[in-house]
Amino acid sequence: MANYRTGNDLGGTAQAITTSYKTLVTVIGAASAPRRSKIYDVLFGTAGTPADLSYEFNISRMTADDGTKTNVTPLPLDPADAAAVSLSRANFTVEGTITATSSLFYIPINQRASYRWVAAPGSELVAPATAAAGFAAQARSASGGTAVAGASVYFLEQ
Repeated sequence: MANYRTGNDLGGTAQAITTSYKTLVTVIGAASAPRRSKIYDVLFGTAGTPADLSYEFNISRMTADDGTKTNVTPLPLDPADAAAVSLSRANFTVEGTITATSSLFYIPINQRASYRWVAAPGSELVAPATAAAGFAAQARSASGGTAVAGASVYFLEQ
């Protein structure tokens, strides 16, 4: 098992957050020989002038590699590991298809804070070894702010 990091800082232009969810970064199964991915560590935050505004962060399931986005390459944490088989997309300008009522992670935070979630062993978010199946890390403004949000997602493949 190899561990990887992906994030919306790896490519494209980060989008200003609005009151509708914007996908920051995804981890999805490749079309050829997909592998199970397990998200075990996630960091969320906003960039820009600090203000007392609230943002909501979410991780939902997705089953289609659609929308308008930038392809990014997950980085292996150990340089001796092979490249990730799973695909990653970032900074969506047109949203992809998110599976309805599939939110596995939700946290509202103040813009002045960042947030880190680390899965308890055995409680990782698991995607099947199916083409285009995976997760979308998203953000939206709950109080009218328009900051740019960032997400770093750490995952392993099996």
